[in-house]
Amino acid sequence: MAKTENSDIAGLDLNTCQIQPEVMRLIPEQIARKYKVMPLDIIDNCLRVAMDTTDDILAQSALAALTRLSVEVLAAPEEDIKLTIDRCYGEHNEIGEFLKGVGMVAPATPSKPEADPASSGPIVKALDAIIEEAVKARASDIHIEPEKDRLRVRYRIDGVLHETMTLPLSAHAGIISRIKILANMNIADHRPQDGQFSVKSRRADIDIRVATLATVSGEMATLRILDKSFAALSLNELGFSEANLERYQNMLRLPFGMVLVSGPTGSGKTTTLYASLNSLDRRGRNIVTIEDPVEYSFESINQIQVNVRAGITFAAGLRSIMRHDPNVIMVGEIRDPETAEIAVQSALTGHLVLASIHANDTVGALSRLIDLQVPPFLISSSLVGVVAQRMVRRICSRCRHTTEASLEAATAYEEEMGEKRATFTYGKGCNTCAHTGYRGRIAIFEVMRLSDEIRRMLLSGMDTSLMRQQAIEEGMVSMRRDGMLKVKDEIITPDEVMREVYSTG
Repeated sequence: MAKTENSDIAGLDLNTCQIQPEVMRLIPEQIARKYKVMPLDIIDNCLRVAMDTTDDILAQSALAALTRLSVEVLAAPEEDIKLTIDRCYGEHNEIGEFLKGVGMVAPATPSKPEADPASSGPIVKALDAIIEEAVKARASDIHIEPEKDRLRVRYRIDGVLHETMTLPLSAHAGIISRIKILANMNIADHRPQDGQFSVKSRRADIDIRVATLATVSGEMATLRILDKSFAALSLNELGFSEANLERYQNMLRLPFGMVLVSGPTGSGKTTTLYASLNSLDRRGRNIVTIEDPVEYSFESINQIQVNVRAGITFAAGLRSIMRHDPNVIMVGEIRDPETAEIAVQSALTGHLVLASIHANDTVGALSRLIDLQVPPFLISSSLVGVVAQRMVRRICSRCRHTTEASLEAATAYEEEMGEKRATFTYGKGCNTCAHTGYRGRIAIFEVMRLSDEIRRMLLSGMDTSLMRQQAIEEGMVSMRRDGMLKVKDEIITPDEVMREVYSTG
């Protein structure tokens, strides 16, 4: 028996509805699309569904006969139903289907190479579905990790890892072999390997970088999804404030000197460097990069891939670049004394050098160069300025609302901004943001230009805290303050600033 809920069409927000995966198995995807229906949940033997009309008695009767349950219809906009079907059926029904196939595949063994599951239909479909769902979820990385009794799959979304599915352990060998074949790796070699391949998803052609590593439970694989849209970002799309952007662009306008971008792994340093290259004149300048690895290809830029086996290291590549009349050199990472020395010498001999370095903040980058055995007088002569950054999650635009913050968050905001505030904008959590309250990321920055006074302090060996204080007096906005200014503008939450920046001291 079907019954209807005569609610207003705009009354049911599918974006905030919790969809029960087990309920979706009652109605196949083709039926859902045919009748434009989205199953929601079951309450007291009654199946609740969303439809664009409450008057389609034929559809309601078909659903009741199919599920052997009474049906309650809630009205929702047709476009919302279509979007929810696209999102949810991909996540649950397709994955459920390939799980059945994968579970029946035996792992490959050296004695039975002909049984290699990497070429089997279920394995191919399983990996394709994992990648497709990762792209749909806006994941930057896929982690495939064997454990004692299962194969765990996790996606990194907006910088945070989420466990998304569990595969039978019998699928492990086949999936790892399939990945290695696609990435042109040696499937018989269990030592650490790197590779890359491209796939065509429903949304776009995507490039994937692969790394494998043996653990006590078996080989794990990490797949980095290279979103080409990041390579096309401009500097004003990254999150620079007007003042910081002007400071940084003034550094890039100089004909020579070294500009460093600092931060931990995953803080967006490479994205900032690429955006910097995009802002430069590529027709009238010879721009050469040395990277490990080359993540995105650019027109009119000469990019070199580090290849240790072939003798191409950062230092060796930099030496070779100097013989090719460069105007601008980008160094993917300064990680050893030899690379640091050559980069500094390049900046001193009339080249603009852009490079990333692992340091907590702007002043910390100076200490890092000293740790890499670069004398302070060379740092003072070559370094133009330093940018430090972190990536923080944006508040979801679909479920944002104002609510009272924790005492810790309110106190942190008051200490930095000098004003009391009890309520802030947060995300409630919805289907659009996977119920996290966040969707997308933005960078927070601090930009330090090396003034004559900071150079003097560096040469005299003064404490880094004094140099930092001097930089702030000269107008540098700290990452904490830049973050809290974005909190004031309701772009991010104070919790995100505390999570990413406050641990740096």
